[in-house]
Amino acid sequence: MTDSLPQVLIDRATFARVRTELGANFVRILGYFREDGAKSVAEAEAATRAMSAAALVTPAHTLKGEARQFGADALADLAETIEHLARDCVEMHESPSEALPLVVELRPLFEATLAQLADAAAATPAPRRFAASAAPAAFGRRVGGGPLR
Repeated sequence: MTDSLPQVLIDRATFARVRTELGANFVRILGYFREDGAKSVAEAEAATRAMSAAALVTPAHTLKGEARQFGADALADLAETIEHLARDCVEMHESPSEALPLVVELRPLFEATLAQLADAAAATPAPRRFAASAAPAAFGRRVGGGPLR
């Protein structure tokens, strides 16, 4: 997967829905995903280096959930595969050596996903919210509040 990342990493419909739902908080929450995702990728890499299946479960699970919320399905699917593999290894008391090639794919896919999220965020205008003070005056009323005379 590293050599041939999927062209489309973001489900645009999910992305648009989340952007609308989060409104003004979207940029902040996307920043959290960037930070938390980088932490999860680093933890997954460290767990794989240590051959600790138990330590691999949580970062894969976290990354899966956060990626899915933004419509980053390719990243979420990879993280889910790693999570299931790690859980199986924990149950069978085995080393997560099979996860190594998958974890190697995480960082480039995460970075490519962030780039597409940034592009989608830039291309999609944020929903406009009007403050109460910016609301237009009712017909027949002045902006200041009293009736027209």
